[in-house]
Amino acid sequence: MTAPPRVLTVAGSDSGGGAGIQADLKTMLALGTHGMSVITAVTAQNSLGVQGAWELPVEAVRAQYRSVVDDIGVQAVKTGMLASAELVEAVADLLAGTDAPAVVDPVGVSKHGDSLLAASALDSVRTKLMPVATVATPNLDEVAQLTGVEVASEDGMRRAAAAVLAYGPKWALIKGGHLRGDAVDLLTDGSEEHWLRAPRHDNRHTHGTGCTLASAVAAQLAKGQTVPEAVRAAKEYVTGAIAAGFALGAGIGPVDHGWRFREA
Repeated sequence: MTAPPRVLTVAGSDSGGGAGIQADLKTMLALGTHGMSVITAVTAQNSLGVQGAWELPVEAVRAQYRSVVDDIGVQAVKTGMLASAELVEAVADLLAGTDAPAVVDPVGVSKHGDSLLAASALDSVRTKLMPVATVATPNLDEVAQLTGVEVASEDGMRRAAAAVLAYGPKWALIKGGHLRGDAVDLLTDGSEEHWLRAPRHDNRHTHGTGCTLASAVAAQLAKGQTVPEAVRAAKEYVTGAIAAGFALGAGIGPVDHGWRFREA
C-alpha cells in the first residue's frame, strides 16, 4: 500500500479535543492525509476556556521534529501554539531547513480570550517565523496583535494583508470571520487576490476553527495543490465543519471535523 501524503503539525495539545493538535490530526485524517505531531505545549482546556498551559522544553520540541522529518519525511508542515520566543525561534529554524510548504497560524489567544503566546514572543513571530511561512493565516485579532492594524470592515483587509506580507510570508490569508455579514477571507501574495466568501452559519460552536483551517490548507498543499486551490478547498471544508459544530460541555463546542463522514 502506498502511504498517503504526510503532514506535520507543530502545536499545543487541547485536552478538550476541539482545537490544537487534536483538531489538526482530525482534519488531516478527514482530508485523506497522514497526520503527525510535534507537541509544543500541554493545556488544560475545555468548552469554558483554558485552565492551565505548560510549554515543553525546546529540546523536546526539536527532538520530536527531527524524529519525524528525518525518518518519515513531510510534504507540508502546519504550526499553531508556540507559546514562547524560544519555541518560536527554534521552530522557525527547523522550518527553514525543511523542504516543504509551511502554513503558519500565529496563534495568540484562544476562542475564549485566553493568551496562548507570551508578549515577548511577538517580535520573534514577526522576524523569525513569518519569513519562513508559505502561508500565514492570522485572524483579525492576530493581525492587530502582530501589526497594529485594526480592521473593522472588508475595506481594511487589504491593508491588513499588506502589513502581514511585509514580514515575509509568501502568502497571507486574512481571516475575516470576526466581521459582520458573510464569512469573508482574503488570500493574497501582494500581486494577486482571492476573496473567499461563505454564508455565516448561526452556530456558536466554533471552537477550533483557526486550527482546522490552517491544517486543512496544509493537508491540501501536501496533496500537491497550489496555494489558492488549497485555501479554497480548506475554506469549503471548514465551512461545513462550522455548520455541523455541536454542543459539548457548558460552553463553546467544537466544529465537526468528521462532518463529511456523517454526510456520506
